[in-house]
Amino acid sequence: MASMAVVLTSASCTDFLDQPRRGVENLDTYFQNQEQCESFLIGCYGALFYDDWWYIGKLYQALDMCTDDAWMGNTGQDASSHRPLAHFQASAPQSDDINDFYRYRYKGITRCNIAIERIGEASIDATVKARMVAEAKFLRAFFYFELIKNYGGVVKVTGFLTPSETEGATRSSIEESYALVEQDLLEAIPDLPLRSELAASEVGRATSGAAQGLLGKVYLYQAKWDEARQVLGDLIETHEYDLMPDFGQVWDCDYNNNQESLFEAQTMYDETYNYGSGFMCIISGIREDPATRPSDGVKFDGWGWCTPSSNLEKAYLDEGDQVRLGYTIIKHGATSVPGMDDAVLREYLPDGKMVINPANNKSGRAWRKFFIPYDKRPATWDKGKIPQNYRLLRYADVLLMYAEACVESNTDLNLGQDAFDRVRRRVGLATKPLTRANVRLERRLELAGEQQRLYDIRRWDSELKPGHKVMAELFGPDGTFVKYNTEQSTDEFETTNLKEDQNKGITFDESRDLLFPIPPMEIALSNGSIQQNPGYSQM
Repeated sequence: MASMAVVLTSASCTDFLDQPRRGVENLDTYFQNQEQCESFLIGCYGALFYDDWWYIGKLYQALDMCTDDAWMGNTGQDASSHRPLAHFQASAPQSDDINDFYRYRYKGITRCNIAIERIGEASIDATVKARMVAEAKFLRAFFYFELIKNYGGVVKVTGFLTPSETEGATRSSIEESYALVEQDLLEAIPDLPLRSELAASEVGRATSGAAQGLLGKVYLYQAKWDEARQVLGDLIETHEYDLMPDFGQVWDCDYNNNQESLFEAQTMYDETYNYGSGFMCIISGIREDPATRPSDGVKFDGWGWCTPSSNLEKAYLDEGDQVRLGYTIIKHGATSVPGMDDAVLREYLPDGKMVINPANNKSGRAWRKFFIPYDKRPATWDKGKIPQNYRLLRYADVLLMYAEACVESNTDLNLGQDAFDRVRRRVGLATKPLTRANVRLERRLELAGEQQRLYDIRRWDSELKPGHKVMAELFGPDGTFVKYNTEQSTDEFETTNLKEDQNKGITFDESRDLLFPIPPMEIALSNGSIQQNPGYSQM
């Protein structure tokens, strides 16, 4: 596959990632000492997002566009790359979003395969070696899990193969693919440190807690309720993690690697190099933002892709959830932004109102989670320079997954209720009965914008339409989200800006759209041995 090319690079953020850049090395003469092994392992971490927004972040951003939580949003520019996914079109195989993501996730897997094999053979301290191999297995499991969630059964590659050696490769079943992920995580957990055992210079590296949390999610996605409940319950009992006291702190740049975080993609601000993620802060940031820094005239414009829907806002309002609403969505014309002093708003925007131009923004809304208050923004406001770590797995998610596993297995319901209530108490909401519907709603409210919603609605069985997935009750000609937008909504922004179709999702086909298509180039390179997902053309 084209995905097998390897470049040895390093990414820098926290102390553990703060390493000099290295060039291409000969694998046969590398891995001679611990320093070289560490350097290569850093390249595996670097594969989480690589060094620009389009490798991985572009699809991350598009994932929420495929749900009831968000629109494509930007109606002032060409949306041909996102539309096939966000509006469920058969032309999705041509989308760069899914093609780049597939290719670069396999590149990350290749790095991990080399690390597992070559570090495992290196003449270094046995304990250090075991930990490094465990980290590489954790990362490989993470990358494969991302492929399975999006494309279904994968081509399993566990060694360093040349493109010619992958000819004739076939996809494993979803069950076989998940088995590989489970094996990697189960083997990694014993050799990974606890979060509390990390030195300050190691913060950001994989821990046993991160691997347990990921394993719990892998079980949950397969409806292995008892296994998920057990591993997540064991994780909770370690007391290594806790919710942040204030929901607004969870995504705050001042609280990177906080007590709620099990695993984050590390970033840092650097004037010369691109070490900041930026793909949500900038790419989903407010387009045509008139805010300008008074001291130097820097303009804080974003790209305006992936904007929250009024349907999501309604879910918060219906629940009386003002805290999470305020820290999730900013609305055009708002005179205050939670976590930013009103005086700062007036300093950067003289009329004291947020401007999210409804003429070129489908919903007139933006994500607060990824909005950095104007007075806290780095010297150079640009993608790749935003020091907001990307939270890939956090404790609130763990608690809600545990609550879900308890409900679905009808076991440990008191413990599940406590986990569920902890998430609600933080934002000042009263307890509710631990039911399937309540847990599902809580996941939407807590994790909105964090690329969880699509996977949830794809995997959940629908109670409204038995025999179908929740995604099929939201989308399609009679989908509740489609009907909300076309028959019920009176939102002043969405119903007047029809540059993005108001009937988004009407062409959803459950037999096709629960997975993304395999990139046609990968099928071609395999000489047709890799089979396309149902509903899409093979080439």
